[in-house]
Amino acid sequence: MPRQPSVPSTTKPARAGRATGRVTIVDVAREAQVSPMTVSRALKTPAVVQQQARDRISAAIKKLGYFPNQAASTLASARSQVIGVLVPSLTNAVFIETLSGIRDYLAQAGYQFLIGETGYAKAKETQLISTYLAHAPDGFLLSSVEQHDILRAAAGDHIPAVRMFDLGKSKQDMSVGFSQLKAGYAVARHLIERGYRKPGFLAAQMDPRMLKRREGFRKGLSEAGFDPDIEVLLPTPTTVDMGAQLLRRILELNPDCDAIFCCNDDLALGALFECQRRGIQVPSQMAIAGFNDLSWAACATPSITTVVTPRYDIGFQAAKLLIQQLKGETIAKARIDLGFELAVREST
Repeated sequence: MPRQPSVPSTTKPARAGRATGRVTIVDVAREAQVSPMTVSRALKTPAVVQQQARDRISAAIKKLGYFPNQAASTLASARSQVIGVLVPSLTNAVFIETLSGIRDYLAQAGYQFLIGETGYAKAKETQLISTYLAHAPDGFLLSSVEQHDILRAAAGDHIPAVRMFDLGKSKQDMSVGFSQLKAGYAVARHLIERGYRKPGFLAAQMDPRMLKRREGFRKGLSEAGFDPDIEVLLPTPTTVDMGAQLLRRILELNPDCDAIFCCNDDLALGALFECQRRGIQVPSQMAIAGFNDLSWAACATPSITTVVTPRYDIGFQAAKLLIQQLKGETIAKARIDLGFELAVREST
């Protein structure tokens, strides 16, 4: 059989990443006429790559379909339009209201946000911050000074962050909240002024904000010459049932305790239920004060005295402050104290 003449091939050699049908960073670099390292830097830290190169990389990404359009837009503008948000819990009404404030402001500013639940665990905070940094967020909204320290250790001062719920010590640190210490102090002064002589403190979930409330409460008692050591502290999640358990414990240790400041309203409600089970009259035999003013605190019988915290406004104002920083706007105050109120009700 005669040999067939060979026909020159017109098919181009397959590119390095096309054997699997996937576009690779090498393909993007070739299209944009830059090195793969430049593409990698543009994806991870856009600000370090010149705008002209970012534009070419962005165009290559769009053409080859290496990344979604949003990523290409991020490269062109050096902005991801994404904010990382870390809160301790997604089941606690306190943080849900704060997230609502964040959502409302970021939506009108054209930003999205990634929500991370830390569970009050430092290891989880470190993991979430590391994970979110890989998505090149424009900034962070954080719920503790510890998270701020973790972010600075990982990214220096290159990524702006606003701390929520508490106030920064420095006026340069962006923070929105109120003085947890002053709130605890105010509760102590209130109980003393009402004539109680053996106030105690009940707390679970030993987070830094709670410890500052405790510090303020102890300061108020000590200044008045009262014992600040009538307290029960447990490093467990706060629940209504835990409030009942803590009340039983403090009465075992201090039978003459006549008032309690609970670190949140859940514990206060549990303590109230336990008093009712034991026939302890509130407030004549035992005063109860809570913290946060959750929606049902005023509806309890008797209604619960508690510290009213500006949860929604903290989220809204923190988001606003961060976006102002990102836009390079003049910031009148980097440390915004929204204050608190003491809602005095029947339980004291």
